[in-house]
Amino acid sequence: MGHSSLPLQVINAMRAVLLQAFLLVLIPCLAYAQVPSPPSLTAKGYILIDHDSNTVLAEKASTERLEPASITKLMTAYVAFNAIKSGQVSLTDEVLISDKAWRTPGSRMFIEVGKRVPVELLLQGMIVQSGNDASVAIAEHVAGTESTFAELMNQTALNLGMTGTNYVNSTGLPDPELYTTAADIAKLADAIITDFPEYYGWYSQKQFTYNGITQDNRNALLWRDPSVDGLKTGFTDAAGYCLVSSAKRDDMRLIAIVLGTESSSARANDSQALLNFGFRFFESKLLYSAGQPIADKRVWYGDPETVPVVTREDIYVVFPRGSYERLEITTSVPQTLEAPLSSETVVGNLSVMLDGVQLASAGLYPAGTVEETGLFGQLSDWVMLFFE
Repeated sequence: MGHSSLPLQVINAMRAVLLQAFLLVLIPCLAYAQVPSPPSLTAKGYILIDHDSNTVLAEKASTERLEPASITKLMTAYVAFNAIKSGQVSLTDEVLISDKAWRTPGSRMFIEVGKRVPVELLLQGMIVQSGNDASVAIAEHVAGTESTFAELMNQTALNLGMTGTNYVNSTGLPDPELYTTAADIAKLADAIITDFPEYYGWYSQKQFTYNGITQDNRNALLWRDPSVDGLKTGFTDAAGYCLVSSAKRDDMRLIAIVLGTESSSARANDSQALLNFGFRFFESKLLYSAGQPIADKRVWYGDPETVPVVTREDIYVVFPRGSYERLEITTSVPQTLEAPLSSETVVGNLSVMLDGVQLASAGLYPAGTVEETGLFGQLSDWVMLFFE
C-alpha cells in the first residue's frame, strides 16, 4: 500500500514556523550575551581601561591608597616632559650629577658624581633601567631640589585629576606620605601616551646601556607579548610587585595597572590576564571624529541658513564584541535654532546607548559662526515661523 506525502506548501509552511521558532530562541541569546567576570587576580588593587574612551573594563580596589614604588617615575617623567615642552629644559642639557643623586639607594643607572650627563640619557636610564640616581638628577635639574620637584609632581597630579595621590620624592623610595591609587595611575599613563607620543617609545625599549653597563627593562611583557609597548614596573617590600602596562591590538589600546602582587611573575601574569580579557571580550570604535559633521540644522534669521553640528572631541565607544549593530545613536537639537550662533555655543547633545545603557555622550556645536541675516531675510523667516 502506498504512503501519502504532505503537499509542498504545507512542508514550506512548517519549515517557516520551525525557523521562526529557532530564531526567537537564538536571537535573544546573541543579543544579550554577557561579558564574563574579570579574571581572578592576586593583586591588591588593579584597573583596566580603554585608552581612547577612558572606559573602565575591570577594577578592584582601584581607589584604595597604595604605595607605588618606582611607578612614581611615571610622574617624574611626565613633569620632565612638560618642562621640555615649555622650553625650560632641553634634551641636550648637560646635567651635573650631585652627590645626593649619586648616593641614592636602590636601582641605578650608574651615573658618577661630578660628571655631566644629557637629559635624554637620564630619562632613558630612569625609564628603561629604573635608575633612582637618574630620577634625582632629573628632579634637581628641573626644579633645583628634589623636594621642590615633588611639589611640581603634586600640582601636576591635581591637574590630571589624581585626587588620591601624594608624592614626596622622584624615585618611589618608601615614605609614609607616598601613596597613589590604581585609578590615578591610569590617568597618568593615559596622559603620557596622549600628551607625549614622541617620548612614549622609550617605554618599549628592552635594554639600555650606559657607562658600559647594559640593563634590561624589567617589564617582562615586552618579551612575552608583541602588542605591549610600555610602561613601568615597581617594587619595594612595602608596595610589593607592581606593573603599569599598555598594549595595542588593531585599533584598540588598553592600559592595565596592577599593584601589590607577591612576585615579578605574578605582576606579569596578572597584567597579561587583564589585557587578554579586555581584548577578547570588548572592542572599541571611533564613531565620530572631532569636527566631523553629524547633521545639518536650519538656523532661523541666520546667514547661512543651515549649519552642520559637530562634536569638539573624538567620540570613541567600547562595547562587548558582537554588539556593534545594537548601538543606538541619537542627537537632540532644538527644533528652532535662531541666529546669532557662536561655534562655542552648545546647541544639542549626542548620545550612544546599548541595551538602555549610555556608553557615551557629547555636546553638539555649530561648525562655524552664524550671523544674523538682513532685514528682508529676518522678515521672511518670521513669516515662515509664524505659519509653522
